[in-house]
Amino acid sequence: MGEFVYLFRATEEAQREAMGTPERAQQSMQRWLAWIRQLEANGQLSNPGQPLATTGSVVRGSKRLITDGPYVEAKDLVLGFIIVKARDLAQAVELSTGCPMLEGGGSVEIRPVAKLPS
Repeated sequence: MGEFVYLFRATEEAQREAMGTPERAQQSMQRWLAWIRQLEANGQLSNPGQPLATTGSVVRGSKRLITDGPYVEAKDLVLGFIIVKARDLAQAVELSTGCPMLEGGGSVEIRPVAKLPS
């Protein structure tokens, strides 16, 4: 059993759409909580993670170039993360398909947690 980080990504527009009204925000949170509780009940939630602010900076390269925003190439924002336990990457991918982020056009990046040499 390994650990996998889910990075939740969406554009600012998609996030505004999902959370645009109090009713939509409440519905979105209910779907998220149900999905997280299911992972937890199945013993697959290793760390509930944290939501991330939509502001920040990125530092790149040896010249330490600083750019505004926590963006990747397509201007997607990393909105949060969790850590799940899964037998392998295939199972981690399967578990991610229930993520409410996908309903709003967002994405889930699945990354194995690397083991540091002792």
